[in-house]
Amino acid sequence: MNNIHHLSHTDLDGYSCQLVMKYTGYTLFNYNANYGAEVKQTLELILQNIKSENKNSTILITDLNLTADESKWLNNEVAKLNENKKDTTLLLLDHHGTGEESANKYPWYFLDTSRCATKITYDYAKEHFEFDEPIWMKKFVDIVNAVDLWKTDEYENFEYGKVCMRLISEARELNKVMFAEVDNNYKLSLLLEATKYIDNKKAPIILDEKIHFLKKNFFKKDKDDTLDNLATKYVVDLLGQAKDEKTIYYKGYRGFLSYGVGNTSIVGNAFLLAHPEYDFIVDISYRGTMSLRANNGVNVALISKEWANGGGHPNAAGGRIIGFKEQYRYDKVKKQVEKIINEKESVAGELSYKKES
Repeated sequence: MNNIHHLSHTDLDGYSCQLVMKYTGYTLFNYNANYGAEVKQTLELILQNIKSENKNSTILITDLNLTADESKWLNNEVAKLNENKKDTTLLLLDHHGTGEESANKYPWYFLDTSRCATKITYDYAKEHFEFDEPIWMKKFVDIVNAVDLWKTDEYENFEYGKVCMRLISEARELNKVMFAEVDNNYKLSLLLEATKYIDNKKAPIILDEKIHFLKKNFFKKDKDDTLDNLATKYVVDLLGQAKDEKTIYYKGYRGFLSYGVGNTSIVGNAFLLAHPEYDFIVDISYRGTMSLRANNGVNVALISKEWANGGGHPNAAGGRIIGFKEQYRYDKVKKQVEKIINEKESVAGELSYKKES
């Protein structure tokens, strides 16, 4: 049985496609991307992963239309894989009319503007895959279809779909670049919980009231706490599990590099308390803004000044990397930062921490 590398959009329809595919029995690797450069970078990662496997693979794309150039490039890349005896098939299921040019050219590009991508995926899975359909699936698919195509006349489905849409759009506690697999699991688990209430007469109200509880329940491991505290502890644990990959060094000081995590005052300081072997942590935003934190281990104001002409306090500083290129893969971010480190390592003088009186 093929591995399926499933790339889908970052909204309710996109994640719902992946929820449908959970019931096909295939080995699934889920990826999510928004439009623009993020799509190609993610497809490059999928191709890279397939090359490292010894199994036949399918690239499944749902709820994303490809440009003519992207379609041509991907078609050629999959052809190369097959020439090199990496048996790979390609399938795209979408409903955006902007993909018509590609759909007319490539047999693997299926376009139907009358259904949302979740409904297309559901219908395709029932016809072509071994599909262990749960009892709630058809009703849930109709809900997604109603809200994604804005069918206000389907009142009950539309209203519940609106709450499901917000359930996904406001699930921002995790970062899909740093924690792609866990973030995907988080959103799919929320949708799976939402399916439990679809037959209730007050389903939209009930789900609306339970959103906070559902989020807390995902992050809670033992004792109860606020959602902010539970999510912070969860993220700090994830960062700790990724130490080998995300450690950087600067002039003999050990740092941790995160990307797009945000809330550095809380998350950064919590990480340093949990992992005192680190001298500093730096979080880079998608726009190249740096936020650095230390716990008396090094003067991060000096690091910020040397890296980006920034500044601040010895334990809390920031700046912006001029010319930073937004990335959708952590490894590409780390390469940019390591390039800065290599350039700045030769700067005369040692970093020091001087406690303010």
